[in-house]
Amino acid sequence: MFKEFKEFAMRGNVVDMAVGIIIGAAFGAIVQSLVADVIMPPIGYVLGNVDFSNLFVVIREGTAAAGPYASLTDAQTAGAVTINYGVFANKIISFMIVAFAVFMLVRGMNRMQRKEEAAPAAPTTKDCPYCFSAIPIPAKRCAFCTSELTQ
Repeated sequence: MFKEFKEFAMRGNVVDMAVGIIIGAAFGAIVQSLVADVIMPPIGYVLGNVDFSNLFVVIREGTAAAGPYASLTDAQTAGAVTINYGVFANKIISFMIVAFAVFMLVRGMNRMQRKEEAAPAAPTTKDCPYCFSAIPIPAKRCAFCTSELTQ
């Protein structure tokens, strides 16, 4: 069983998939940082110094301390039940960036693949001028009507 598992794990597509997952996770961390540290602060500034990660609605006050809470961390520490719509907005923006990056990657790969397919292959046959059958280009005689070809 161990040998069979080793053969499965060492196949090229499994290793490629593992590398893709690792790179994808690293890319996800970069996008999370891009959204939280680069994109959202200017948007929050334009909207009046709003910190999206601290936008929440309290559903039930915490047992450790009563509201109002200055931040989401304070509310969670107090045990309050909250709806964190600011964090959700950050996640949506992160998803849109990742989806766009994947779309651009797939689009580029499809274009490269289409260019390879678009190159027409050189013809390998010609039509016999007497019986109009397809015959190889270097043929001197038609295999179907046995006519001698001068072309």
